[in-house]
Amino acid sequence: MTEISTRTKEALSALGFTLAAFGLRVWHLSTPRGFIFDEVYYAKNAHSLVTHGVELQKGSAAEFIVHPPVGKWIIGAGIKLFGFNEFGWRISSAIIGAISVGLIFLVAIKLFESYYLACTASLLTLLDGLHLVHSRTALLDIFLMFFILLTFYLILLRRPWWASITVGLALATKWSGLYYMVAFGAFLLYSDYRLARSLEIEDPIKVVAKKTLWKRLLQFGVIPVITYISTWAGWFITSNGWDRKWSPSIIKSFLHYQTEIWNFHKGLTETHAYAANPWSWLIMSRPTSFFYASPKNCGAKNCAQEILGLGTPLLWWSGVLALFVTIGYWLVRREWQSGLILLGLAAGYLPWFLFQKRTMFTFYSIAFEPFVVLLIVFCISKFLEKDSSGHVPKVRLYSTYAYLGLVAINFIYFLPLYLGTVTSYSSWYQHMWFPSWI
Repeated sequence: MTEISTRTKEALSALGFTLAAFGLRVWHLSTPRGFIFDEVYYAKNAHSLVTHGVELQKGSAAEFIVHPPVGKWIIGAGIKLFGFNEFGWRISSAIIGAISVGLIFLVAIKLFESYYLACTASLLTLLDGLHLVHSRTALLDIFLMFFILLTFYLILLRRPWWASITVGLALATKWSGLYYMVAFGAFLLYSDYRLARSLEIEDPIKVVAKKTLWKRLLQFGVIPVITYISTWAGWFITSNGWDRKWSPSIIKSFLHYQTEIWNFHKGLTETHAYAANPWSWLIMSRPTSFFYASPKNCGAKNCAQEILGLGTPLLWWSGVLALFVTIGYWLVRREWQSGLILLGLAAGYLPWFLFQKRTMFTFYSIAFEPFVVLLIVFCISKFLEKDSSGHVPKVRLYSTYAYLGLVAINFIYFLPLYLGTVTSYSSWYQHMWFPSWI
């Protein structure tokens, strides 16, 4: 197959996965009616942004906002096109979520150079319930995940200048994008050092410090911060943003605002029914309920309707196993794919362990969900390595098909909880495999 036809096949496959994901995400997107979970904040903030340029409360009073504006601007684009209604404030999440299903195909192609493994990565993302729930809800985290994944892809393409902008957009969606700024910047510096050492340069550290350190500081320090500040343009241009006139100096007022955001997050220690320690995230011990109601007319005496931020259990549980296997491969073989995937997971996951008193939720794990998928795909790539005869044992190939089939069945089983389908209470209760899911 020629290079052109190969690229066409890959592009069409990525597009196919994107369209399939989009269809699932827009299916009855306006259900349930009203605001779901934190949509009550983000949808209203987004509507205010596209209407006034800043987040205002009713009566045009300035509102203190604890997250940067990029995600809300994207939500606002949907509202601008389709109106301030359920479809309008959710469609942007659906589009970005669908694109990310195709994007991970391209990421896997660069990592593994395998069409089959790239299809597997997109299929697993398509079959993840947590990804689907975020893609049908006007929260910020799906945009954070997308910009992180896009940054990762640009680094694989060796486009660090473009990556500096996208990681800045991640930071301007949620501050947790900062961890990826540091992680990816450090990785590129380490890559510079390894390259200098491979060229047998006498003092590789000195060479890196002199020739490339400034460039990496620009790419993963200065440019992301400039990108972040520029996304606050509405606050700068208008005069009625929160504490916009706190000081005669607009710079001091802006820094004051950022300090207050930091104080809010630092002091967020209130108890919550669905709070979950990071130790439990990978096994989905305490998924976040985004919505629950007891409607009528479901054909049973008692009915239930829930949207549960639950990753497809079999996928995430196998991801935990894949994590340990991948760590083992990295320790023994130091393969670059395993190291990069582990870095992506660590940057989005490990920092949360430093804030044990902070109120945290399992749904935060969507930010590093692509790396959980890539851990599984990495392990599948090792499982399907060719034997001494140059062929992949059929039993292993069929075992992979069986695994993907089981994940698909598991996903379909929980689909009513992802789409907010009205079921009988007894059916809903059967899906609560553990008391901690209720």
